[in-house]
Amino acid sequence: MTKKRTTRDKAERVKTARGRKNSSTRWLQRQLNDPYVAKAQLEGYRGRAAYKLIEINEKIDVLKPDMMVIDLGAAPGGWSQVASKIGCNVVALDLLEMDPIPGVTFFQMDFTEDDAPETLIDAMGGRPADLVMSDMAPNTIGHRNTDHLRIMALVELAYHFAVQVLAPEGVFIAKVRQGGTENDLLAQMKRDFKTVKHIKPPSSRKESAETFVVAQGFRGSQDQA
Repeated sequence: MTKKRTTRDKAERVKTARGRKNSSTRWLQRQLNDPYVAKAQLEGYRGRAAYKLIEINEKIDVLKPDMMVIDLGAAPGGWSQVASKIGCNVVALDLLEMDPIPGVTFFQMDFTEDDAPETLIDAMGGRPADLVMSDMAPNTIGHRNTDHLRIMALVELAYHFAVQVLAPEGVFIAKVRQGGTENDLLAQMKRDFKTVKHIKPPSSRKESAETFVVAQGFRGSQDQA
């Protein structure tokens, strides 16, 4: 008699290969059993991260056709794909290589380099940005405080760039770690934008420390202190 498979049996399992770390095995098993990974493959997105932006946009309804969007930390391209499909003009940057996407101008370079902001501004062709979004994150080392400080340093760089290039009423979205945005930066955002909130979209894994700060209604450089 054939034994009926249980739901638990149906889940994809990854055997620990010789030389493979347990953490790598766990990551592979999460990927194989992740419904967002399967959905991304089915719908043609480059990764599950695309759904984070889709779900954030469902809450704030920011993406509109013909917007000028800057995508920082773009590779492999999920966020750029989402914006491009809506009809936005996207200028993207990442340290890693990214395959071409229609409607997206991509630069493979480090955002911390001195000439990176000017490169992005030149590519905007004289238009201000309607949205600056950053999914940038450094490699984590497992030390919570250190990892938090490192990602916040990138968020601050992205923010200082955003307030230089955003049009009035523009939007800034950035990945931060659990605990939210640092108090000083959060206070600055509240001065520069009409509303500031933190969103953790459903597609962000529950065990992940990531969340996203969303600042809407840029007041414009004339109101900057």
